[in-house]
Amino acid sequence: MTITSTLQITTPSDREIAMTRVFDAPRALVFDAFTKPELVRRWLTGPDGWEFAVCDIDLRPGGKYRYVWRKAGVPDMGMGGEFREVVPPERYVATEQFDESWYPGSAIVTTAMTEHGGKTTVTLTIKYDSKDARDVALKSGMETGVAASYNRLDRILVSRRSGAAAG
Repeated sequence: MTITSTLQITTPSDREIAMTRVFDAPRALVFDAFTKPELVRRWLTGPDGWEFAVCDIDLRPGGKYRYVWRKAGVPDMGMGGEFREVVPPERYVATEQFDESWYPGSAIVTTAMTEHGGKTTVTLTIKYDSKDARDVALKSGMETGVAASYNRLDRILVSRRSGAAAG
């Protein structure tokens, strides 16, 4: 059994969703994969048939990020926000707002990373404006997309570790 293939979803409060996954990679490498556009573009690609058209990240308090996914014949899906806190390689906190929001309001997302024995636990906690917004998100099936993205990330981390070991 490999713990790295399991995404755990919890609801720490009536306004929060926490998603946790363990990656078999050092925390600094995982932090880079979440915050460097050239790496984020490789795993946060969206569903099959979609293109990750925009990935801009200004990783500093007050800096902004912007993501846009594109598919022929479908309106673009865009979102972004502002970084409120950045503590490499431990965590970052940012606002989240979709252009065409599928849940009411906005959210604050905290991405925290801890390392034990060369493995990194990532906990992404999303705090919504209301319980209703959190419940809409829970019913959306978003965990399927997050799990698929994290699976892609896991494959990239494995290849980067292998490349580093070979070099």
